[in-house]
Amino acid sequence: MTPEALEQFLNKLVRHRLMYSTMIWGPPGIGKSSVVAQVAQEHGMEMIDLRLSQLAPTDLRGLPVADNGISRWYPPEFLPREGKGILFLDELNLAPPAMQGMAQQLVLDRRVGSYVVPDRWFVWAAGNRKEDRASVFDMPAPLANRFIHLHVEPNFESFKSYALGHDIHEHILAFLSFRPALLHKLDPQQPAWPSPRSWMMANRLYTHNMDISHVVGEGVASELAAFIKLYNQLPDVEEILQGNGNKIEFPKEPSLRYAICVALTMRAKTLQESYLAFQWMAARAGHEWIQLFATDLFRRSQARNELGKLAALVQRDQRLQQMFAEYMEMMGTP
Repeated sequence: MTPEALEQFLNKLVRHRLMYSTMIWGPPGIGKSSVVAQVAQEHGMEMIDLRLSQLAPTDLRGLPVADNGISRWYPPEFLPREGKGILFLDELNLAPPAMQGMAQQLVLDRRVGSYVVPDRWFVWAAGNRKEDRASVFDMPAPLANRFIHLHVEPNFESFKSYALGHDIHEHILAFLSFRPALLHKLDPQQPAWPSPRSWMMANRLYTHNMDISHVVGEGVASELAAFIKLYNQLPDVEEILQGNGNKIEFPKEPSLRYAICVALTMRAKTLQESYLAFQWMAARAGHEWIQLFATDLFRRSQARNELGKLAALVQRDQRLQQMFAEYMEMMGTP
């Protein structure tokens, strides 16, 4: 499933209070823990992220303390005791068997030693697969059998939807639109390689004019640099956004087409500018490019809580109104 589908599934678990232990599988860097954090935030819940590979069994079970001749276990302070939230056991299968055995009590019995997980806390976990070249241990069958298993793969459309709401630089987003295969490309021979996580780090470096090869690798950084040179050939985006693009043609070069679609989406500061860009695209681009632009525009408007206002604007143009209706149908909104 995509990260977006994962978020929807987890949201339903929370909404319906389905307290099943859930294991999220997927390659490193695709945002598994970020999705869980986002779900917790959406529902006003706490989230405790435990990296089991960094703990010893006694760290989880607590310390034995003598009490009237009886040894009692005092659980650690980082385990939840009240409220509601998600106890997230990250990197579960990176933990050695002894630690997984201790975690098994949390998953199967919702307790470890004298500690009991509060009723309104979900117990979820995540881990990498063997094919991801991660140093993982096999999960015991009794433990695996008590999980819902969700397998997540990197997906550019999910990443793009997230990026449009989190101010990723248009150069990076346009480049990945042109080369989506470079969103996630694991290279076990190199310490730096592209993933959704490393692209978000690269975005921060790039906005400060710093070298991004240290997080996405030299080859990918060189490709991005070559792509950015094409931006000098872009049509005048500002003229289009001001409604003065009548004499400006849609580019013929595929990389420039991706670039103009992203540039128009991200540089439009007002709804009126978005509407004028939409009109320009509808009059000059092919259907597949209009659809690409419109989807990004609607996603960005949705992230800004302006989708309703944009819908009112497109009522002026029957052609744009039809495209908006198609998008809302695709999103499952009546």
